[in-house]
Amino acid sequence: MHVAINAFFWNQPFTGSGQYTRQLVYHLNRFVSDLDITLVFPLNEANKGLDDVPPSVRVKGVETRLGNLGKVIFEQYGFPRACREVGAELAHVPYWGSPMRSPVPVVVTIHDLITLIFREYHRTTSAKLYNALVSASARGASHVLTDSNASKSDIISRLEIPEKDVTTVYLAPSPDFSAEDNFLIDMAVRKKYDLPDFYTLYLGGYTLHKNITTLLLAYTYVNQGLGDDYPLILAGKKPTTVGPHIPDYDAYIKKLGLEDHVRWLGYVDEADKPVLYREAETFIFPSRYEGFGLPPLEAMACGTPVVTTTAPGVSEIVGDAAMAVDPDEEKRFGGAIIATVLQENLAQDLRQRGLERVKEFSWEKTAGETVSVYANTIDKS
Repeated sequence: MHVAINAFFWNQPFTGSGQYTRQLVYHLNRFVSDLDITLVFPLNEANKGLDDVPPSVRVKGVETRLGNLGKVIFEQYGFPRACREVGAELAHVPYWGSPMRSPVPVVVTIHDLITLIFREYHRTTSAKLYNALVSASARGASHVLTDSNASKSDIISRLEIPEKDVTTVYLAPSPDFSAEDNFLIDMAVRKKYDLPDFYTLYLGGYTLHKNITTLLLAYTYVNQGLGDDYPLILAGKKPTTVGPHIPDYDAYIKKLGLEDHVRWLGYVDEADKPVLYREAETFIFPSRYEGFGLPPLEAMACGTPVVTTTAPGVSEIVGDAAMAVDPDEEKRFGGAIIATVLQENLAQDLRQRGLERVKEFSWEKTAGETVSVYANTIDKS
């Protein structure tokens, strides 16, 4: 079986789509012996080649212009043409951006419908047009993969795709996320980021649905209960602009009087993330909507208690291994954070539950279920 995979996000491992593409390819290549993979990527000034590609995986670049228009042209014309040129039997687009027409059957992974569900993400004409394009192309795909049953339900109802054509395949944390510490490495990472002795952690994106403003509001109660000893670390690339879907966080932090209790850590190297999780007292994930709550699972794999929300795409993944509260109830959010820090019995119970929960997810399982969809799609076609 020869599969061509759209590698648009391959060189962006700091994005969810980039992480998914890499982990899927690594594990398909490792566990599926009779599968040939060709990564097709946009060749331009920003992308002259792909990093860290397994030796047995082939690569094909397609001359592509930069910018949003170049991305659309690559998705709709460059990628399907390359699929024909390399002789692929199947095309896989690992994000919501499949072609309207393709010479081979197409499997598309739709992680979530955030840009469709939240109007703040589709106010501009270009966003509305792109949503319309990828919605139509998804309806024409041979099969749709998604990360959770919550997303599957959204796809069936909002895109009107038959249930038989949508399959849920859970993701998993990378094997690098582990509760086993390494004194020298942990000490080096602590020094690299100048981490305090004690802290609570958020690690992720900062767009509107991530609900960071509620976390900050909750932290006014945490600060009252814990004092100055447990600052909130905000890790991940800090937004450089303010807009309809990116709040003015600095102004809000100042308004709440949290300047001395919240610290921006900025971009974190992927290799350093397990240490940040392990060293945190609690990991906090306040999102209103997720296709798949991967950061909470990563934290659990590192033996860290998790406080998150009852949002369907999150609660489905964490089960009863985390403290989950309504994403709008900042007082309960604050109380849950305080409880995990002060009540050692509760924290230890969450650690054990988390470590057990994360055993239910593996990339080997993800790769096996994905290649089954590949085979069934080729057979039907």
